[in-house]
Amino acid sequence: MTDMPISVYRLLPRMGEFRTLLLGSSLRKLIRWQISGSDSDMPTEFSGSWDGDPRWRKGEFPCGYPGAPVLSGRISELLRDELSTAGRFVPIAIEGAESDNYVLYLVERIVDCLDARRSSKPKKTTGEITKAVFRPEAVPVALPAFRLPEYPGGVYWNGWAVDRLTELLGSDLEARVVWSEDPSLTPHPNPWGF
Repeated sequence: MTDMPISVYRLLPRMGEFRTLLLGSSLRKLIRWQISGSDSDMPTEFSGSWDGDPRWRKGEFPCGYPGAPVLSGRISELLRDELSTAGRFVPIAIEGAESDNYVLYLVERIVDCLDARRSSKPKKTTGEITKAVFRPEAVPVALPAFRLPEYPGGVYWNGWAVDRLTELLGSDLEARVVWSEDPSLTPHPNPWGF
């Protein structure tokens, strides 16, 4: 963490010649837990399958779903201490690739830091917020990632965590600015879209 202006991002895999991971029916379990918040709905395992040309390499941040950050075993080990402050890692059993080591980063921390008056209204069906404005004093800058009560299905990342991930993942990662105190950073017009 630094004394830099606060910035909040949405992360997704950059488009390129590498394979992505589909979570299939596991995604429904995740969404149920994100909406209910109930311990009984908390997923303890996920299943997935690779998508894309089998000749392409497997990405280390291979899932673009807004609430399902997936990390390679290498990345999750390197960032374990930092990321564990906001959530936990849940293993993913990948169809036909038993030796692949990937985890879903289950972000548990929900923080009320949205300036609802200055933000767009959440979409009725998903809760997605196209234009999010945050209350700087309420942004949990010590956490790498968090979710909002208004949009529990989306994971927001603090700038310092994005810097760490970008250091490790390079061009595999797309970081879209959702909001920033830094006037030189322009928020993405559709941070949750593809």
